Amino acid sequence: MQAKWYGVIGLGRMGGALVRNLHKVGGHAVVFDVNPGSVAELEAEGAVGARDLGSLVDLLPKSPRVIWMMVPAGEAVDNVIRELKPHLKAGDVLIDGGNSFYRDSVRRAAEMEEMGVQYLDCGSSGGLEGALNGLCLMVGGKKEAFELAEPLFRAISQPGGYAHVGPSGAGHFVKMVHNGIEYGILQAIGEGFELLEASPFDVDNAQVAELWNHGSVVRGWLMELAARAFRNDPHLEGIRGEVGGGSTGSWAIEEAWKAGVPTPVIAMSYAMRLRSRQEDTMSGKVVAALRREFGGHAVQAK
Repeated sequence: MQAKWYGVIGLGRMGGALVRNLHKVGGHAVVFDVNPGSVAELEAEGAVGARDLGSLVDLLPKSPRVIWMMVPAGEAVDNVIRELKPHLKAGDVLIDGGNSFYRDSVRRAAEMEEMGVQYLDCGSSGGLEGALNGLCLMVGGKKEAFELAEPLFRAISQPGGYAHVGPSGAGHFVKMVHNGIEYGILQAIGEGFELLEASPFDVDNAQVAELWNHGSVVRGWLMELAARAFRNDPHLEGIRGEVGGGSTGSWAIEEAWKAGVPTPVIAMSYAMRLRSRQEDTMSGKVVAALRREFGGHAVQAK
């Protein structure tokens, strides 16, 4: 890629990997994070560290400057924007590469447009390996802004792994739907291996996951990751079954209801994530008690 400077705000696992990816392809980064240690680590690898958001903007070449935010969705994004605003100028491009709610992205784009700053919402998929070696990027916003930032998208994505998918909000909407699909696939894989564990056969989970990656209909990256996980811990005895995340899935379900689109697999997968975080439930107790009352079915003593 043509050597160019970009600002990167938020140097957690994804943000840090993205900066390293950028360095590998010949780009340069001015970086900031609330954790000075994260800044220092990337400075040692060739990035230019900024002491605050204002200095990050000042250290970049003049407009149009392209700045990527990789911070948690919600208030954190608004706080960063609020602090950046006095330092940005008309023509600058600000990208939200996190998992923000698409309606928030529409609002933020309108606010930034009032001061001439171009705002892009970018759904980013591929996990840590993708951030380091090539992401899949779903970009929403004005086409002119996309074209200004396109060299960055091309540099940090897989070949064919980025696209302008529509106006402001479209990028994060597409990523929201992507994550809903991901929930369903993950749940199906989890249930399948739970059934294998309960089978009367001494099945080697890692072997099966590896096997399914060679020509089967369910082959893919998530199955590769399953094989890797089972190689490290054949029965996953070292971890709890509590599943984190969930915001993008709940947004997808809510939007589906509004649009009148049935999404039973995504909805049930999201419900199972919530269930995984509970030690015991009153609803479960009620159902067990009722089954005992009407059918004499056994209950498990606590």
